[in-house]
Amino acid sequence: MTDRALDILRTTFGYPAFRGSQEEIIGHVSGGGDALVLMPTGGGKSLCYQIPALLRHGVGIVVSPLIALMQDQVDALLQAGVRAAFLNSTLDWPQVQEIEQKLFSGDLDLLYIAPERLAGERSIGLLDRLHEQNRIALFAIDEAHCVSQWGHDFRPEYLQLSAFHERYPTIPRIALTATADEATRSEIISRLGLGEARVFISSFDRPNIRYTVVEKDNPRKQLQAFLADRKGEAGIVYCLSRKKVDETAEWLCSQGYAALPYHAGMDAVNRAENQRRFLREEGVIVVATIAFGMGIDKPDVRFVAHLDLPKSIEAYYQETGRAGRDGEPSEAWMAYGLQDVVLQRSRIDESVAPPEQKRLEAQKLNALLAYCEAPRCRRVVLLDYFGEKHTPCGNCDVCLDPPELFNGTVVAQKALSAVYRTGQRFGALHVIDVLRGKKSDKATQWGHDQLSVFGIGADFDDAAWRAVLRQLVAAGLLHADLAEHGALKLTEEAKPVLKGEQSIQLRRHVAKKSAGRPKKGSTATLIADLSPEAVSLFEDLRQWRADTAREQGVPAYVILHDRTLKELAEMRPSTRGHLSMVTGIGAAKIEHYGDELLALMAQAS
Repeated sequence: MTDRALDILRTTFGYPAFRGSQEEIIGHVSGGGDALVLMPTGGGKSLCYQIPALLRHGVGIVVSPLIALMQDQVDALLQAGVRAAFLNSTLDWPQVQEIEQKLFSGDLDLLYIAPERLAGERSIGLLDRLHEQNRIALFAIDEAHCVSQWGHDFRPEYLQLSAFHERYPTIPRIALTATADEATRSEIISRLGLGEARVFISSFDRPNIRYTVVEKDNPRKQLQAFLADRKGEAGIVYCLSRKKVDETAEWLCSQGYAALPYHAGMDAVNRAENQRRFLREEGVIVVATIAFGMGIDKPDVRFVAHLDLPKSIEAYYQETGRAGRDGEPSEAWMAYGLQDVVLQRSRIDESVAPPEQKRLEAQKLNALLAYCEAPRCRRVVLLDYFGEKHTPCGNCDVCLDPPELFNGTVVAQKALSAVYRTGQRFGALHVIDVLRGKKSDKATQWGHDQLSVFGIGADFDDAAWRAVLRQLVAAGLLHADLAEHGALKLTEEAKPVLKGEQSIQLRRHVAKKSAGRPKKGSTATLIADLSPEAVSLFEDLRQWRADTAREQGVPAYVILHDRTLKELAEMRPSTRGHLSMVTGIGAAKIEHYGDELLALMAQAS
């Protein structure tokens, strides 16, 4: 079985060897075992069910939550010579009938289907017939965290999938997700009936991603600085509101970027078209709410930027994980401020969710705030949340520019006292004015210029006090009440600090440039070590790929990945045998494109 699996990996998919636990997972599922696979984005999850489906008799049924993901997966498989299809709402009746005929004639290796469709009577009837004929190889449940009712991507249709184990108990199942804390992991096992399944947990580390968090000051200016060296790169910019998405996309276009909006308030046609352009065109930036992203498998996304705070560590990990799936250097950049905390906490407080869910969401938000404010390696904090130990990475903003910590007890006491003395009725701006001794109209009107705390923080500027207040909110000593326009209030946890019974460490505010490392993660970085001749060939290959993809109506990366183009430019293979040694080029692609690629190599010689 191992030899056959390795042969498929090499001849069909064009990869020389398995990565991590892929081989073990494939062997287990191919042998008929159930599995839960937790593997980071870009870790090669799809091969863990695609190869077993090719090894076992019958067709692999893949539950996939998004139409775009199905289309991309099927396009890529067809390019590799795998007989694949999907059933979803985009197909007309004759197309559905054609696929069903292929199912029963043995002309399909993999069938992708939406959970809503799979639960329908017609689909169950099809599965029953396939099962009677021993034609189901396996069930694969992609994006398995969608089953978690308290997760960030909950899909109620996933709850019905446990029934298939009861109906077809002899068919192996493999559930896969790129993110799941221990609670979500347990929920997946429980709700999908995977109690007997082997659990495979790969490292959640994405070493090619550089994590950066900056204090939100002038977000547009900060984003512009970050993007200065990234024109022509594909990326995603996340915003909290639909209005902000539209405005940011329009502004980016005015700055010369190919930017498109994406949110649930758009009509379905425009939304689908923008997603299609992002997937199929190079150098497009999507500005989106969290409605965009799950299952997006575009390998050459070079950056993910957050202009607002995500809801949780899981959401942040999932969203940033859309960068650099090809393994090349990429950026995860976020601007974060006190108002973000206020909005997210008010979202939880005002929701109609049960108390237990609210408590869990608050815990998850606190974990994210701890990540933002942590004075230690971001990767260490992020992976620790998922139960994984890691040494400092040397590739995040904290490692590259360590923050200065100081005993902030006295400073915290000043801030807390100012909040208390002003009546716990005012937001950060007014509290800072009082601390700095600014005789504003509001300070005079309320007599706050006569308070003992007026001017006790004159040695700190506005930005430094904003940083202090943000850290105190993140630490749970202050609460910002949105119902009272963001008024700061003391919590019970503040009392020991105020009384001097508890000390507190704070990060010293230092004005920093907000841009990430110049050029790192860009196409320029990808080919930095190539000779001028190889660079020229690489660009010729990119143009050929773009033209070929356009002719076929598929994303460019479905034809060949950037890494494959780079290897071609470096190696300049002169025969079909040499082409087979290039990563990502299997037998079908040699058959389809071998002559064209060899002609390009010859022209460049």
